[in-house]
Amino acid sequence: MKTANQAPTWRSQFQSTGSLTRRMILTAAAWITILLIGGGAALDRVLVNSVEQNFDNQLEYVLTAMIASAEIGPDGEIRMNRPLGDQRFLEPNSGLYWQITGKGAMPFPSRSLWDRALRAPANHNDQAVHFRNSNEFTDEPLRIAERAIKLPDSDIAWTFMVAQSRDSLDRQIIELRSVLVTSFLLVGLGLIILAALQTFYGLWPLRAVRKAIAQMRSGRESRVTDALPDEVMPMVNELNALLDHNEQQAEESRRHAGNLAHALKTPLTVIMNSATAQSPDLADTIIREAKTMRRQVDHHLARARAVGRRGHSHSRAQIWDSLESVERAVSRLYSHVRLDMAGDKEISARVERQDLDEMLGNLIENAAKYGGGSVFVTVEDAGDFVEMLIEDDGKGIPEPERERLFDRGARLDTGKPGTGLGLAIVRDVVEIYGGTVRLEESEDLGGLLVRLRLPKAIS
Repeated sequence: MKTANQAPTWRSQFQSTGSLTRRMILTAAAWITILLIGGGAALDRVLVNSVEQNFDNQLEYVLTAMIASAEIGPDGEIRMNRPLGDQRFLEPNSGLYWQITGKGAMPFPSRSLWDRALRAPANHNDQAVHFRNSNEFTDEPLRIAERAIKLPDSDIAWTFMVAQSRDSLDRQIIELRSVLVTSFLLVGLGLIILAALQTFYGLWPLRAVRKAIAQMRSGRESRVTDALPDEVMPMVNELNALLDHNEQQAEESRRHAGNLAHALKTPLTVIMNSATAQSPDLADTIIREAKTMRRQVDHHLARARAVGRRGHSHSRAQIWDSLESVERAVSRLYSHVRLDMAGDKEISARVERQDLDEMLGNLIENAAKYGGGSVFVTVEDAGDFVEMLIEDDGKGIPEPERERLFDRGARLDTGKPGTGLGLAIVRDVVEIYGGTVRLEESEDLGGLLVRLRLPKAIS
């Protein structure tokens, strides 16, 4: 047994797919992270290359000054005709060094190398400047610029090398990356917070809709009337339209129940009076009044079914299939009647097949029953509607009497069996689907022409 605190059963019938807010924030955070990582990596590469290029340019400048200052002495040894300007070349282990080597000659180092020597490259195939990193000095990584060149009055290819400790370069790169990472983390955090605020603000109207629906469920409101953004208003309009539709259906159901109760009251009263008076024709009275009640029940049930199916926007019925089905049934009942059909065989109407069969069945059966033996059905495309013309070669109906035939129980020919409810049912069902039905005179066959128009189903 359910308690008062138990949630409604319908809440547990649907599975949630998660928070839309969380999904949007996580998606934005992931995309921001990918962009920042990609952009940060590219920017890091550009800035590091720029710092290294600036470092190499300084080494190349010193290397060019070395080459310009070098000359061959009287004994064939290499020497500097003027000292290089940087004082660090004179301080032992200062972190800035130069060295000149040549095949078969003693290396000519700067004083800063002291008792150490730079490892000469194995070979040089050109005279271009080359840059490389070296770890030949313990705990002192080096950046080396070197160039092989022949000096005047010398056949030896001398290799000029300038080396500088990478400590300052690496320190600049570390500081640069620290600033870059910190900046990108702050930017990423700010963008994620902005995305979260934008998500909360952007989805706030949906919370307003939820509150409005809760107000309607509690009975304090009947519609969503709050002013909402353009993107949300179509949903709200559809929701209000759905509420209107449901109220209209509920009202029509109440009206049908009232009409049916009123229609059954008179036959039941007649039966009760006859039974109370012990009337000798009680059996005949019951049979007659029971037929009347059955006709009323059939009429209201047909209308109620059509009302219940009207909201189905996907309702679709093939006109020609329904006509062929009705033609087979009518041919068995009226074997002497010739039924011909023409027109568009592919067109469909936006109605339920059962209701279409009932409408066409009533109209074609009336044409076969009251006509002279020939019935002709034409199907035409009338823009947003499908138009069906049912013609017969009977006597026709005077124009003043045509509208009266749509009243319940109205019959012009009482000599043939019938209930007088066929056209009334057709009119009610047609109007429910938004169509029309009219009685006219057939110019070709001379009898009655029924013009039935129903909404066309969109392909």
